[in-house]
Amino acid sequence: MAVFTALTRDEIVALLAGYSVGRLLDFKGTTAGIENSNFFVTTTGGRFVLTVFERLDADHLPFYLGLMKHLAQRGLPVPEPAVTVDGGLLSAARDKPAALVTRLPGHAVWNPTSEQCAQVGSFLANMHEEARDFPMFQPNLRGIGWWKSALPKLEPLIPDDQFQELAEELIFQDTFVRSTTFEQLPAGPVHADLFRDNVLFDGDHIGGVIDFYFAGCTAWLFDLAVTVNDWCVDPASGAFDPPRVRAMLRAYHEVRALTEPEHLAWRTALRAAALRFWISRLYDLHLPRPAALLQPRDPGWFEKMLRLRINQRDLPWV
Repeated sequence: MAVFTALTRDEIVALLAGYSVGRLLDFKGTTAGIENSNFFVTTTGGRFVLTVFERLDADHLPFYLGLMKHLAQRGLPVPEPAVTVDGGLLSAARDKPAALVTRLPGHAVWNPTSEQCAQVGSFLANMHEEARDFPMFQPNLRGIGWWKSALPKLEPLIPDDQFQELAEELIFQDTFVRSTTFEQLPAGPVHADLFRDNVLFDGDHIGGVIDFYFAGCTAWLFDLAVTVNDWCVDPASGAFDPPRVRAMLRAYHEVRALTEPEHLAWRTALRAAALRFWISRLYDLHLPRPAALLQPRDPGWFEKMLRLRINQRDLPWV
């Protein structure tokens, strides 16, 4: 978690001049997120989150911000990007793209109940349904293409047996995405990072779902697998907690019925979700960027999870 670009008060005041959100009252940097610099900003017009994008360029951001606005206007609890005085969704800070979005209420939960897992499943299915007619397309930029480019960079930095395990799983996943089963999976815009710290519960209900900056278009099943792998597991072992898995899958299925091809691909999707975050956490650990605050997350969690998903005999399903 990091603040890579530590903006000053004067810089934030200058940036806010490009919006009609009132006068700056207060701001602070936050360690939420590992890809961008985030600031909580309070103005006379409301509470916002200011994000300075560190890796993403302006070519990719219209998809993320447009999707957020699309979903917010459909009534989903998603941050809505503020519009600049020029009618755009992007501004700039220190020659980097930046955006201002509404700050939603609530806080992350770290030991979710089955009911909370059900709410997350319902949200995810509603997001997929409401995004069906979103007119923009962008591939999942942290999908298999990125895995293929990242792994060779990691090879000299990790043990040989670990690299071999990653390479074998990558070959397995690459074969799958070329299969007819993959082609039959329903697809569209996905969040791709719906971990517990990206869902804010306000009392008994979801107050906000944040951090759409890994979103892209791919199989919806992958999005569900990422979410189940984080929300519905034992915090010590990574093994599934059956009541929470059932609650999430059933709630999702009630909104968007899961298909037989998705059932057949469920284990593969769970493996793909574990592989994606094992590679990215290894990358952040061994190839870090300078930051004012940086706490790389443990890659070993998803290493262990991948092995569990490969070897478990019976996987929960609807």
